[in-house]
Amino acid sequence: MAETPVGLTELDIRNAAEAILRAEREGEAMPPLSGQHAGLSLDDAYRVQDLLTTMRHQQGIVCAGYKIGLTWRTTQIACDLDAPIHGRILRHAVHQSGASLPAKRLVKPHVEVELAFIIGRDIDRPIEKLDALLAATDCIVPALELVDHRMAPPRIVADTVADNSAFAGAILSDKRFRPHDIDSRWVGATLSRNGLVEETGLSAIGMGHPATCVAWLANALQKRGEHLAEGDIVMSGAFARALPVASGDAFTADFNQYGMLDVSFT
Repeated sequence: MAETPVGLTELDIRNAAEAILRAEREGEAMPPLSGQHAGLSLDDAYRVQDLLTTMRHQQGIVCAGYKIGLTWRTTQIACDLDAPIHGRILRHAVHQSGASLPAKRLVKPHVEVELAFIIGRDIDRPIEKLDALLAATDCIVPALELVDHRMAPPRIVADTVADNSAFAGAILSDKRFRPHDIDSRWVGATLSRNGLVEETGLSAIGMGHPATCVAWLANALQKRGEHLAEGDIVMSGAFARALPVASGDAFTADFNQYGMLDVSFT
């Protein structure tokens, strides 16, 4: 009979968080935690992520909201999941369209097209209908997410969760839309690299509606004793495949009537 995996100790959690911070600081991939801790659970992975957040706060690094990952049902099935994952957005890693960012400290960066929801009031009660989520949303913003895996393959979903769900940055458009002024389910976008369109997508691919993804997050956080707060930025999940980043690359996302945004890497 196979042995039941033993959860991580507090020392394991601290060692993991310190290793992730070191890999992030040095821009070099570390071995996946699951290679050292067989059967690494999502619960333990979120414990690592929570400690990462605490350690960053102690360094004066504050959070600006949350990101949601693995929102496509096909991806969840492939990963044996029944829900997305989430991580924290770091305030210093939020940029405006037109930003030029260094790539040399990143390990294996990619760019994704998304919609960002800016929360207009605290959400501390369960969300049962999308109308309630949209009523609590101040505005919706076309966005790009920069993701970066600090762990080398082969990794599992729990590795990614421990690694703050691979968050590395958010690039926001200067255009803001009230929820009733944008049909956020049917937003399409193209993603170009160095002038060539390489990916296209439609926002409905994430759980049928990006607001559904944000409502899921609001409810999941409440179960963890957290909640979405006024002013939080929520990256609602990629709706096209990610493109890899290299120094010298320039990316443009065209959201049609909702505008364009771009980012480049040195």
